[in-house]
Amino acid sequence: MVTEQDVYQALRGVVDPELGGDIVELGMVSGVDISPDGVATIGIALTISECPMRGQIESDTARKVGSLPGVREVVVRTTAMSREQRAGLMATARRKARESSEPTQVSPMTRVIAVGSGKGGVGKSSVSANLALAIADLGFTVGLLDADIWGFSIPRMLGAEERLRAGDDRQIIPLETQGVRLVSAGLIVESEETALMWRGLMLSKALEQFLKQVAWGELGYLVIDMPPGTGDIQMALARMLPQAEMVVVTTPQATAQKVAIRVADMARRSYMPVVGVIENMTAFSCDHGSEYRIFGEGGGLELAESLGIPLLAQIPLDPEIVVGGDEGRPIVRARPDSEAAQAFRRAGRRIVELIPPAQDETCTARIARLIEALDVRGEQAPLALADQASR
Repeated sequence: MVTEQDVYQALRGVVDPELGGDIVELGMVSGVDISPDGVATIGIALTISECPMRGQIESDTARKVGSLPGVREVVVRTTAMSREQRAGLMATARRKARESSEPTQVSPMTRVIAVGSGKGGVGKSSVSANLALAIADLGFTVGLLDADIWGFSIPRMLGAEERLRAGDDRQIIPLETQGVRLVSAGLIVESEETALMWRGLMLSKALEQFLKQVAWGELGYLVIDMPPGTGDIQMALARMLPQAEMVVVTTPQATAQKVAIRVADMARRSYMPVVGVIENMTAFSCDHGSEYRIFGEGGGLELAESLGIPLLAQIPLDPEIVVGGDEGRPIVRARPDSEAAQAFRRAGRRIVELIPPAQDETCTARIARLIEALDVRGEQAPLALADQASR
C-alpha cells in the first residue's frame, strides 16, 4: 500500500515555475490522506483563491500522485493561504533566491517529455525526432536532447552535421535544426562511426553537462530521447529534472510490451508520471490496400490499459519513416499528409493537451515581484505586502 511518505515524495515533483521550488518545500501541501481503497486526498494551499496556477497545480498533483502504484484515485482540495502562511511562503522564496541557484539550465517553466522504451529496436528515436517536430509545428519552442549517449542517432535523423560550440560564457549552444534546438553526443564526436566507450558514471556526467552547461534558453517543451532500459541515465534524469514525465514506446508484440512495462515501473518508482504509450510499427499497408500486422497486435493497448494511461497513437510501419531517418528528412516534414505523419501529429497534440504549457502569468509572479520589493524596502510590513498580492 502506498504510504504518506511516497505521496510527499511524489509531490516534490510538482514545481512552482515562478518560485522555482516544489510545493512541499514551499509549504503549500496542507494535508495528505490515503484511504484503504486507494483514494489519495491532497490538500493544497494556494497563495490566493483566484490563483491562475490552480488548474496546472491540480493537474500536476493528480498526475504525480496518480502515478504511484496502489493509488486508484486522486482528489485535490485547494484552499487559500492565510496571511501568516503567505508571509511564510515569501520568506522561504526570499531565502531560496538568496541562497540557491538553478540546478540546471532547463527552466521550471519547461515541460519535459522523456521518451523511453524497455529495449532497443522499437523505433524510439524515430518517435522522439518526429514527436519533437510535431510539437514545434504547433507553435511551441522545442528542445530535443539525445540522451542515448552510446546509441546516438538523432543528428542523422534531422540531417544535422555541424558540431556543437560554446559561447563566450562557455555555455554550450544548441544546434538549431529544422525548427528545434538539438544537443547530442553525436554533435561532439569526430564522426557518427566513433564509439563512445563510457561507463555508467561518465554517462550520468554527460547528461548532467547537457542539462547544466547548455544554454537552452526559454523552451516550451524539451523532448528527451532516452536510452533503452532502466539504467543510470534514467535515474539521473529523474533526480535532476523532477518535472519530467515519460512517454513509453513499444511495438504491438507481446514480448516488447512485457519489456516496456519495466521502464514504466522504473519511472513510477522514481516519481516520474507516465503520460501515455505510443505503439510503433503497428501495421504495414500495401499499395493494393491489404494490411499486415507483421509484429503482432494489441501490445500498445494492453500496456496502456495495464498502466491506466492513454494510448497516444499507433504509428504504422511505413518504409518512408526509415528512408526519411537515414536522409535527415523526418516523415512529419517530408510527407506531412501520410498516415504516419498524421499519427505523430495526433500524439503531439494529445501530449500538449495532457501536459499543457506552463502559464506565463501566475499568482506567484506577483509574489515574486513583492519579494523584490521587500528586498528594496527592507523588512517593513510583510503582511501588508502579502495582502496586496491577493488584490
